[in-house]
Amino acid sequence: MTDISNAQLMDRLKAAADTVSAKLVDLSDDDVLVPTDLPGWTRGHVLAHIAHVSNAVARQVEYALRGELIDFYDGGQGGRTQAIEMNAGHSAELHREYIAAGFTRALGVLDGLDNAQWDLPISYRNGVVRDGALAYWRELVIHLADLQLGRGPETWSKEFCLYLIDFLSARVPDSIQLKLLPLALPPMTVGTGSNTVSVSGMLTDITAWLSGRTPTMGSLRAEAAADSVELPVLLPWPSAFPAK
Repeated sequence: MTDISNAQLMDRLKAAADTVSAKLVDLSDDDVLVPTDLPGWTRGHVLAHIAHVSNAVARQVEYALRGELIDFYDGGQGGRTQAIEMNAGHSAELHREYIAAGFTRALGVLDGLDNAQWDLPISYRNGVVRDGALAYWRELVIHLADLQLGRGPETWSKEFCLYLIDFLSARVPDSIQLKLLPLALPPMTVGTGSNTVSVSGMLTDITAWLSGRTPTMGSLRAEAAADSVELPVLLPWPSAFPAK
């Protein structure tokens, strides 16, 4: 669990949104069509998702303030997919407009919360507003890296990496215990399985791998019983949808 306060989280969100906006200023229509490392997704798909998740977070909070719960995405998982596909091919300018509007809506409603309102229940992972805001932070930082516009995982802060490692501990298979050995930092243990695998390297590379992204510093090494091994296959990302 991250120790940052609600006010600090709000600062992180504003900074992340500002960075995304700055990177999109010179984006051309041709740039939008460039494929990303995400299977089947162009930059346009990522941009559409950033706008869509901004509005999804905003509506979680808007309904929470009325004492109501609403699906994270309008129409559920199917609605999410449809909205992204419909908007992926927009012009660069239209993507900028949609994202700016999404940022204004989401950051505006979050910035107006008092401390008690951060703990209002939402449907996202059966959590509270703070959980939705943390998810939004993850989405903005990680998907900016997916756009490949000069802000890859190597730029992720220590604070963000440590938070993300904790969140993504759910991706470690039950049979494995990961001993993470980030350079110049204390070791960390993730998972409780009987088979121990040590993964060493730069903190950003370790975090990128755990998040399903390509490590950019080329520093990762995995060992088991003093022998070099392949990096373990991880479980899927924790679902955005509440357990039934």
